[in-house]
Amino acid sequence: MENRRVLLGMSGGVDSSVAALLLKNQGYEVVGTTLDLYCKDESQMENTVLDAKSMCDHLGLEHHAYDLKEEFKTRVINDFINCYANCKTPNPCIECNKYMKFGVMLKKAQELNCNFIATGHYAKTEYSEKYSRWVLKKSNAGRKDQSYVLWSIPKEILEFILFPLAGFETKDEIRAIAKNNDLNVASKPDSEDICFIPDGNYKKFLEENSNIKPKQGNIVNKDGKVIGKHTGLYNYTIGQRKGLGISNPVPLFVLGFNSEKNEVIVGEESELYTKEIEVENINLLLFDEINDWMEVNVKTRYSAKEAKAEIKQFGNKIKVVFNEPQRAVTPGQSAVFYIDDIVVGGGKII
Repeated sequence: MENRRVLLGMSGGVDSSVAALLLKNQGYEVVGTTLDLYCKDESQMENTVLDAKSMCDHLGLEHHAYDLKEEFKTRVINDFINCYANCKTPNPCIECNKYMKFGVMLKKAQELNCNFIATGHYAKTEYSEKYSRWVLKKSNAGRKDQSYVLWSIPKEILEFILFPLAGFETKDEIRAIAKNNDLNVASKPDSEDICFIPDGNYKKFLEENSNIKPKQGNIVNKDGKVIGKHTGLYNYTIGQRKGLGISNPVPLFVLGFNSEKNEVIVGEESELYTKEIEVENINLLLFDEINDWMEVNVKTRYSAKEAKAEIKQFGNKIKVVFNEPQRAVTPGQSAVFYIDDIVVGGGKII
């Protein structure tokens, strides 16, 4: 008999709880797991584990909790700090998905004799006859689709990943299922912030958890003319207009940084646009290599609209040439490539 045992990541929230219910109803033997990744407030983490275990008890499921704070610090928090130290803007959820939810969790699944792993992400995996391989696709959730943050997972494990929420279009549908099945998390609020910065103040987090401290320097234009002072490079991001503390006949925006000179470089909005970028740390899901120019749609941040472009691989990097110049493309963020609703792959913007 086919092994229908699946390890499901459970946060105690409504998405993963409904995912557990749906998998159980589909005939899977569901094992819930909660990963203790980071928490200043231990009671908050205890509540998360208790909520997840309570849900598993309610549904008659096995549950395991794992303390992975050290691994999370090494793989996700240190990368976050390192990016800001090098004037890049990270997306820690992508690192967490790669190393924790689809890395460590896969090993735990194997230890527990589970043939599949699952999460409450809004994304989809299926076998494509056209491409003769398993593919990662957008879910039906429109703007809530999370395929963008999943580009870095290994293609070899796509066939063992289940996304039970793939077919739903709105969060209201998920909450309705929870309510109709007496799941007490039906009205539990979503967690929108970075899990290790719940107050959203990443500058304070960096100052308290790294060697990154306020260090005044010059704000300059592209010609090197000093037009103001900044309070530390990590306090600024490309495309930023407000909070620069400078007056100019036309609005000025952050264009980039010179870390050697400790300078923030600013310019007019027209200078924010770029037609070509390169990405590194690439992970291809749909193909093994991209040796010829290929037309794709590209997202350069989670909330961005897709833009038409051509891509080609050069060694361990991919060059992206947009049909139309794109605004405020930011190093450290991910560029994710799509053909229709299929994820081709992605990489980190240089």
